[in-house]
Amino acid sequence: MNKFQKRVLKQFPEAYIEYSNYGVRVVNGDNYIAKEFYTPDTDNEDMAWEYAALACKMTQNFNRAHPLRMDLVDVESKLARIDRRKRKGRRVK
Repeated sequence: MNKFQKRVLKQFPEAYIEYSNYGVRVVNGDNYIAKEFYTPDTDNEDMAWEYAALACKMTQNFNRAHPLRMDLVDVESKLARIDRRKRKGRRVK
């Protein structure tokens, strides 16, 4: 088990390799994990795990920083933290 497979299985414990006419891909239930990112088809299992790990990583990064996915409490706390830093910076000068 390589690092890409571990990363994917941590997020999707039911993930498995599926062989199809398109090649090898990693599937969780009925969902192709890297579908949203239009990864190229591959015949290699290791590359399929790598593409799935990349999709998991990119999804996590988008969810962390995307403004539409942040709820209002996160935005308010973020703005309060920025204002606190600005006020603190003015006192230092």
